[in-house]
Amino acid sequence: MSPESQASEALPSRRRRALRGGRHRGDESFLLPPGSPALVLAVPGSAARPGAAVAAELARLVEIEHTGQPALVGFLEGGEQALGPLLGGLRQQRPDEPAAVVVPLITGPDPAVRHAVAHAVAQAPAPMLAAEPLGPHPFIAEALHDRLADAGLARADRIRMMTMVTEAGGIIVATPGGAEAVRQAEITSVLLASRLATPVFTASLDDEAGVKAAAEQLRLAGAHSVAVAPHLIGPEADAGRVAAAASVAGGRHAAPLGAHPALARLAALRYVEALAAALSGNG
Repeated sequence: MSPESQASEALPSRRRRALRGGRHRGDESFLLPPGSPALVLAVPGSAARPGAAVAAELARLVEIEHTGQPALVGFLEGGEQALGPLLGGLRQQRPDEPAAVVVPLITGPDPAVRHAVAHAVAQAPAPMLAAEPLGPHPFIAEALHDRLADAGLARADRIRMMTMVTEAGGIIVATPGGAEAVRQAEITSVLLASRLATPVFTASLDDEAGVKAAAEQLRLAGAHSVAVAPHLIGPEADAGRVAAAASVAGGRHAAPLGAHPALARLAALRYVEALAAALSGNG
């Protein structure tokens, strides 16, 4: 069998399915062949932390909507459902493929999470792959838009005429992490601003002065009101930090992204990208 044929069999195939049972497959939907490496979501924090149930729901969406195979969840802290023991119990189904692809359940770069995932992968008894974080990606902007609309802070439909006048005000995309996380989130902010035809600034949830400065810039730019869009999924930060940021900004806030279908699409996509890169590198 040629290397091209082997790669074709090993990689998930892209597919769309017709409506069935009230559910449908998304654009990023892949058929995993039997014996494919496990897809593991690496979740910041512990299973006992508020918001941890979001990971289980995203795993369910990944397997039902996008892969057809079980998606597993491992937490980076605590003893319950910990990532290390989970990876330790996985074995290769095929000798030329990893036992699992670990997808960090974060919206952007986080050195602590990257290190923890890399350590767990290196300590696993079977070969594993670490995928990239979910963002930045246009899907994140889509999810932020939806959460803002859910809270009544943005139009539900995407604005297609940039000259339209809206009362959406200004948006602060507030992300966990430091300067690098903010730089990466700025990509998403640009995409969100394009969707809403609304000024969008980016700030760190950990930087009260930065949030306040972003709010001031928005008001100087003519924003009638300011809203905070949390650039986080849920388990990785205390929800109280979002409310505190909104208070500093003098506005309201949307909910964290949670188990948004766009994040499930991204998790499946990052899995396939990591697996394809590894197979290509071995070719």
